[in-house]
Amino acid sequence: MNKLKEFIEQLRNLDPNEPGRWPLSVRVGTIVLLFVIAAAAGYWYFVWKAKRPELLEARAQETQLWSTLETKARKAANLQAYKDQLAEMEKSFGAMLRQLPDKTEVPNLLVDISQTGLAAGLEEKLFQPQNEIRKDFYAELPISISLTGTYHEMGNFASGIAALPRIVTLHDIEIAPPGREGRGGSQTASPGDLVINVTAKTYRYLDEEEQAAEADAGGKDKPKEKPKGASKGGRSEGSEG
Repeated sequence: MNKLKEFIEQLRNLDPNEPGRWPLSVRVGTIVLLFVIAAAAGYWYFVWKAKRPELLEARAQETQLWSTLETKARKAANLQAYKDQLAEMEKSFGAMLRQLPDKTEVPNLLVDISQTGLAAGLEEKLFQPQNEIRKDFYAELPISISLTGTYHEMGNFASGIAALPRIVTLHDIEIAPPGREGRGGSQTASPGDLVINVTAKTYRYLDEEEQAAEADAGGKDKPKEKPKGASKGGRSEGSEG
């Protein structure tokens, strides 16, 4: 304790103008302190200040890499669930594709649609397939239909269409009393009968050659020739019988 007091007293009595007369221990300590200060200042200016932007950039990259790692880790943990989901989607997609007829099955499907109306008790006034419209991997075939019958028979017709093994959708449905219909023209009908004008749309899957042709054409819709036998005011030849 006494030595510490003596050392502090020596520091107070030091003459800054005559450092050569300072005690040896004080001179050595002062030199060491100045060296440490100079080294620290040099490190800060030449190393820390120059490398700080690189350090900040590295920290930002580290944060981004950690975020990417966490995202990939979550995906890896759910990989099997994604595979199962993909397999289920492919299975569902395959089941939907099986509901799309190919070119050889379309005439029979037209017959099925026509027969569905007749089976429901409706009188067919118009059954006219329109030009085929091609999409990405399938083609859409609209059919203009005009039927006469009761409201109950029309409900049976809609139910029958929904029960077909192939996908058929009904659009632009118009129901009116006889004489007011827009597409079928004025027709004689029994009391209580109504006229339904509707556009039925069926779809077929494009084969690989047709899809390649669509890709070469830029994927634009291209009308196709109207199926042979389509006649205004009656069914097509493919739907007879």
